[in-house]
Amino acid sequence: MEAARSSSDLQNKYLEISALMRESQEPVFITVNGREDTVLMSHVQYGKMKAELELWKMLAEAQADVDNESTAPIENTFLDIRKNLSVANPHNL
Repeated sequence: MEAARSSSDLQNKYLEISALMRESQEPVFITVNGREDTVLMSHVQYGKMKAELELWKMLAEAQADVDNESTAPIENTFLDIRKNLSVANPHNL
């Protein structure tokens, strides 16, 4: 469950808030004058969120390729890979 803490709590109880974020793996909303102002998250949470967003971006690009019919048959792809590998290292194929 997401937690909300005041900006004065952030100042006075940082270690407690930091421990809460690590234990719950949830962001903490910091409020100023009763209104949400900032969201804090642990470094681990941030890394996961960043990786997830990158994956969504790649999936969206792939879907756009499919929608625009900018794809090639898989057989052609494997042929291209084999060709590139044989040029790079002709003795290993």
